[in-house]
This record gives sequence, structure tokens and C-alpha cells, in this order.
Amino acid sequence: MRHLKLILSYDGSEFAGWQVQPDAPTIQGILASAIGRITRETVLPQGSGRTDAGVHALAQVATFATESSVPTANFVKALNDILPPSVRVLIAEETAPDFHARKSARSKTYRYRIYRDPICPPFLARYVWHYPYPLDEEAMTRTAGLVEGEHDFTSFAAVDQERGQDGPGSNVRRIFSSAWERHGDELVYMVKGSGFLHHMVRNLVGTFILVGKGTLQPEDMTRILRARNRSAAGATAPASGLYLVNVEY
Repeated sequence: MRHLKLILSYDGSEFAGWQVQPDAPTIQGILASAIGRITRETVLPQGSGRTDAGVHALAQVATFATESSVPTANFVKALNDILPPSVRVLIAEETAPDFHARKSARSKTYRYRIYRDPICPPFLARYVWHYPYPLDEEAMTRTAGLVEGEHDFTSFAAVDQERGQDGPGSNVRRIFSSAWERHGDELVYMVKGSGFLHHMVRNLVGTFILVGKGTLQPEDMTRILRARNRSAAGATAPASGLYLVNVEY
């Protein structure tokens, strides 16, 4: 039995997220089908995280076990010949049996893109959140650093019974870096952490937007964290602007 690790890049616009679903196209589903066509095995590749519908990835990590004799190096071309152009396998390599795409991860980095110009080019619309309205970007920048460190992020977790808590303290995460940057017409949020809750980055972005609008003040972020209540934070930002940038092990 061989254990393979894949690094994938995908445009999530037309997929119902990572996790396989019976009646909708998903990244995990089409990847499993493509692997099965090559190895003649039934496999379910495990990802580093379950990106939501519409969320993109620059370097998602997936692992699977196979008894196939297909050379590891051949998987990149073989899978890319089968997968749609919106999903690309960048790297395929053998890994240790105890390596797990999610459980072995030490940190993940996400990027969120907001397009600020009055008119969003049509070719960008699926990859950004178009928000042309006034924002105090400096206040948003000051607020971003307040989420760094170890916190209980319950206020920024989706109210999702299916992905229920794993027990006391399960919503505690460590954020290593959190910052907003201007890149031309885009306001970009970069965040690196030990792990992220369902919708956590998008809920953070929605709350930062309230700071930018003046509805909240930067110091309110500390209060929202302490509240441990989803209703204390802002609305969930659209999926289109979110990217899984990389996973570190």
C-alpha cells in the first residue's frame, strides 16, 4: 500500500465545496472519480480542510492510499487529463503512512480579496468581493492585529449543527498573523493560523467591514471575541473572495 500526497489548485466557483455530496459537483468527488479511473480502486481522498462552495484554493493538500503500481510522477499528468480545467494537480508525491492532510497540518494561510474600484471587471467578478462603498481602511488595518494570538473564536464560527463542536475548547485557535494590505484596486486580507472554524475567515472579514463602515470601532473586536456569540460579529462575507493559499506541516 502506497500513501500519496497531492497539491491541488482550483477555481471553486462552480463547485459545492470540497466535501463529497450526492447531488452536487464537489472537488473531493471529482478527484475521487479521477483517481478511481486511473487506479481502478474506490478511494476518498482526504483534504487539509473542507473549503465551502465558491471558495478557491491555490495549494490544497489531499492524501489517499493506493495499491496501484502507477508511478507517482505519472499521477499529475493522468489526473489533469481527466479533471476539468478548473482543477489542477500541481504535485504528486509519496508520503509516510501516518501523514494526514488535515491532522498533520501545523498552520494554514488564507487570503481574502475585496475589489474597491466602482466598476469590477467581469473577469474578476468570480474571484473577489466587489465592495466599492466608503471604508476606513486604516481602521480595518488597526483592527486586524487584535485577533492575533490564541482566542476562542466562537463569535466567528458558523452556527452549523452538522459540523458541531468537538467538545470544550474546540473553538480555540491561534492566529499567527492577521493583516490588511492594499494592492492597487484591491484590499487584501491575509491571515495565518493553527486552524480555522467553519466560515471563520469570512465572518472575520464581514466584521472588519463593519469597522470600516464605522458601525463598529476597532476596540469592539476584543469585546466580540469575549462574547463567544455569533450574533455579536458581522455578517458572513461572500465566498468568491476567499482563497486557501497554503498549508504547512
